[in-house]
Formats: sequence, structure tokens, C-alpha cells
Amino acid sequence: MHIRELFPDVITEDLDYEYKQVLNSDNPLKWAKTIVGYANGKGGVMFVGVSNEGEAFGIGLDEIDRTKNLIAKTNDRHIFPHARVQYMMRNVDVNAEHFVLAVNVIPADSILRYREGDFNETVYIKGDGNTPPASPEEIIALHKRKFGVDNETTETRYDEKQWAEYINLCREYRGDSSAPSMKDLQNEEIVTKDGFAKSGFIMFEDGYDGDDSLICCRLWKGKKKTGTVLDHDRFEGSLAKVFQESISFIERNTRTGWRKTSTGGREEVRAYPKEAVREALVNAIAHRDYPIAGTQIDVDIYCDRIEIVSPGSWLLPKKYAEYPLGSIPSIRRNTIIAACLDEANLMERGGTGFQTMIDSYQDCDEHLQPVVSIYPGFLNLRLYDKLFKDGELEIEDDLFSDSKELIVEILRKEGPKLVKDLQGRTKYKSRSQFLSEVLKPLMDEDIIYRDGNPKSPTALIKIKQ
Repeated sequence: MHIRELFPDVITEDLDYEYKQVLNSDNPLKWAKTIVGYANGKGGVMFVGVSNEGEAFGIGLDEIDRTKNLIAKTNDRHIFPHARVQYMMRNVDVNAEHFVLAVNVIPADSILRYREGDFNETVYIKGDGNTPPASPEEIIALHKRKFGVDNETTETRYDEKQWAEYINLCREYRGDSSAPSMKDLQNEEIVTKDGFAKSGFIMFEDGYDGDDSLICCRLWKGKKKTGTVLDHDRFEGSLAKVFQESISFIERNTRTGWRKTSTGGREEVRAYPKEAVREALVNAIAHRDYPIAGTQIDVDIYCDRIEIVSPGSWLLPKKYAEYPLGSIPSIRRNTIIAACLDEANLMERGGTGFQTMIDSYQDCDEHLQPVVSIYPGFLNLRLYDKLFKDGELEIEDDLFSDSKELIVEILRKEGPKLVKDLQGRTKYKSRSQFLSEVLKPLMDEDIIYRDGNPKSPTALIKIKQ
């Protein structure tokens, strides 16, 4: 009988499964390092009573008891902190005399070592078919993955002048438009009682030059990456800065229109709800696995969807689809970065970000609901265009039938805007055409005016009262 007949999910020995015929009490390191390696990683199952070829011959009940006692004894004497294991038995014969013992190793919250004597400890990590000792670099990376990269105390004292971008972010998203006080930051352990910034808060400091805050944004023509790139940008710097710049990129490259209501007024129609886009990007920044070198957050805008891809494995024990809609538990990989976003009112402590995204799509069919796809080493959060119709790359003409009226409505409702921001809310791709066909006629009619130098990109368009 092959092991697959007992455990259908098992294909072969790999990072998740390992076969042992029996456990040798004379040389416990040979198999105990597998337990240590699994506990230091994402967990795994060691099958006892299975040959290297996957043949499940099983062991008797007496051997089962001996094996469990041996694991407990070795765990107590040699593995520190102790590994957490669970057992499962399945019989291999009709008389239920022989069984395969599945030893399920639970991922540990700390780094486990195998101790041989008083001063000889070794950290093991699970490889594909082997369990080698971890190198110093691998131990450092493992430590960062277990405890986060953001919770170390630095030698940089907090000075709000050096965190202006973060302060502005807080003022924009906090309900009272306030900045966090020193006490607020200390209560959240973002800053120590002595006033020193934690390493995660350094990533929000003005002029941050680490390569781990990079966000790459692209606008594609069509539904695939094989198409033409219509717009692209790379945002580096503080996490506050790259968040704001990424939001602006998405805003200018997604559609917003106005639809007439039954009462004769207009209502705003957005391809992507603001709340959903914000929560998706915040989630990517907060839960990214920063120690993975050479990676970045990718934001890809297609004609029918946005995909935000973040480096890092799924932290929860169950798959995304196994959790009831809107009830995904909150587990934080980067506690200080998450706390900084909390203080900016961008991240809820209760883990309600996914619920916010779902609520913003509650008026949409099931095929348009937000989707989380989990792959080895990264997560893909997908938001669908609420206005997209298959076969069409533009919204219905009646949505943009009067761009001048649309601009007036935006300025009345939202206040002064930059030219590029107004253009991004219309169907116009050409700036010169937008100026000549929309803004200039409104200025000639004395409805709007430009406040500032006409050639300056920071000049604001305002409506005359």
C-alpha cells in the first residue's frame, strides 16, 4: 500500500512530508532534526512506518507507543524550546494490526535548537529532502521572520520634523486631522520610553533610503502583462510617501464617472471603491515579508481588475477560502509597521480590512468580489473593476457625456484640484485636449479659474463662488 492511499494529499517526500521506517533511539539526531526543521519553518508531517519509496508497511501498536515515548523523551531532553506535535494513526491492513503514525509538527513561535550537551546547540531548517544546520545568515533571516524586522530599538531619537511625511499621512486620514503625540507613539511602542524610534518606524522617516519599501506600479492595456504598458512608476522612500504615491497612481489610472439619478441629480460611480483600494494597499504594506531580499510590492492595473502582489506567505492555519466571508482573523507579521498604520487610522486592530473591502463590493455579483490568491512566497489580492463590461475598454458614453459638468460637480463637491487630478477623472488621455475642450471653455464662461502660475504643475483649479 502506498502512502497516498492513506493520506491522499501526500505526493512524495518534500518540504512538507518526510518518511521514516522507524525512529532510532541510539541516534535521535537523525530524525529529531526533522522535527526541529519543521517547527522552525511552516510545520510538516513525519510519517513513521513508511519506506523511502513511500510504501506504507506500518508498525505495530507496541512500536507506536515506543515511538511516541521516544519523541517525548527526545523533545524534553534535546529540543529547546520544546516542539509541539500532534499524532494521527491509520491502519494499513484489514485486521488493524499495523499502522502508519503521522507526527504533525506545529510551527513554533520561537527558534528551536537541538541541544547536545551543555554548550552545543544547533538550529536546523527544513530543506527539500534534507534538514541541514542553518548558517548564521539563515538564522538571522529566520529570526526576522519569527519576530519581525520592525521591532528593534534604534539609536535614532524621534523628532517630528524628521517624520513630516508620516505626520501628514496621519493628518489626512485621522478623523480629527491631528498628529500623533509622543505619548501616543510610546503607548503603541513605536517609540521607546526614552524617545528612540523602533526599526519599523524608521521606515516611515523622511528620506528613508532602504530598498525594501519599493512599490512598482503599472497600467496595462488589456487583461494580461503581455500587453502594452500605458503608464508605470517606481516609488521609493518612506512607507508614508510610497503609500500616498501609489494611491495617486491608482487614482489617475482608474475611472470615475457620474450617473444621473432618478431624482435628476448625479451620483459618483467609481470603478474601484476608495475604501477597497486603500485597504488592499495597506494590507500589502503591513503584512509584507520584508526580509525577502530583491522583492517589492507590485500594483498592476488591467482593464478589468487591479492586482496587488505582496511578498510573504499566508500566516493563518487555514486557506483563505475556508474562512467565512468577512471573518478573517488578524495576525500581524510586522507589529510596529502595523501600529504606525493604526495611528494613522489606516489599519483596524480588529482585522476588519477584508470586511471593509467586501462591504464596498456588496452591491456587486459574486464574480466581482475581492479575491485573495495564495502562492508559495507571496499573496495576490485582486479587486475587480465594477464598471468593466467584457469586450469594452471604456465605460458607456453616457457616463462621460458632459465632462464640463463633471468637472464642475467635482470642484463643488471636493474643492480645488490639480489639472492632472481632474483629467484623471475623465476619459481624456491627452492633457492638451482636456485643457482645450474642458477647462478652457469653463474658464471662458467664468465658471472656474486657475489659482497660480498657468505653467506650474502645482497650480489649482478652483470654482468661482
